[in-house]
Amino acid sequence: MEEAENVSAKPSQDGAGNPAPDPRIAEQPDAGLPGAASTNAGTPGKSPAPTNTRNTGPGRLLIAVYAVFAISATARAGYQILTKFSEAPLAYLLSAFAAVVYVVATVSLAKPGRTAFKVSLVAVLVELVGVLVVGALSVFDSVNFPHETVWSLFGRGYGFVPLLLPILGLIWLYRRRPSARQA
Repeated sequence: MEEAENVSAKPSQDGAGNPAPDPRIAEQPDAGLPGAASTNAGTPGKSPAPTNTRNTGPGRLLIAVYAVFAISATARAGYQILTKFSEAPLAYLLSAFAAVVYVVATVSLAKPGRTAFKVSLVAVLVELVGVLVVGALSVFDSVNFPHETVWSLFGRGYGFVPLLLPILGLIWLYRRRPSARQA
């Protein structure tokens, strides 16, 4: 009798000796799959809403490029300010400002949510305005820019990537903007 109790206490097995799937899980088609939990779970006919689509696909590449610029601009500005600040204080402070903008853009692009989206949008817009203003000033007022910054001459020292990056960032943000329902 004791042996019969042990047999019934064990989960049933298929022909290969593997335990049968839990019937409670089988009732929920997406249960156990990564990302299956959503606010729409249990609502028939609705697919789960992604929590963040900005850091997928090409967005990952965009974030990686921003991260590279954040690191390089921070290193460049730190070196310039520590070693030769008196030679071109305005240019080096603008390099430091650019570094902060790149760091904020990198972090906010990687984070999910409406607030992070808004921070990303502001950071990328500030970057675009900075590249255009500093680029124009470095062309027309070279006296105040004896040394280059990340944004000098529209990012010429970086292959004009600083000019192209905010444009691509704005396009990506526009395409991945949160819907009115998403909070």
